[in-house]
Amino acid sequence: MFVLFLLGVVSLFCTYYEMEIMCFKCKRYHSGACYEDMELCSLKHRQSCAIENIYLLNPKGQSLYQYSKLSCMTNCEDINFLGFEKRTELICCKRNSCNLPVRV
Repeated sequence: MFVLFLLGVVSLFCTYYEMEIMCFKCKRYHSGACYEDMELCSLKHRQSCAIENIYLLNPKGQSLYQYSKLSCMTNCEDINFLGFEKRTELICCKRNSCNLPVRV
């Protein structure tokens, strides 16, 4: 009976740790490199991995990619913010390491 109890406790701990989702965290990421300290963050309740892509707008209105911010964000929603000189694209996801941009 004690063995079954221990087996149940171990399976609960294993399930808990398997569910933990890890994301990258970097204030300035560009071309596959973090220009500050790259860290990991684990998602808490109501959080998602987030990528904020920052673009500058040229006089013709074209978006020129500058860098990305990687983080764990609460109440994250995919959205585009458009200003006069800058555009910010916010992308949210909930898988391990899903907020690491793909190099093109």
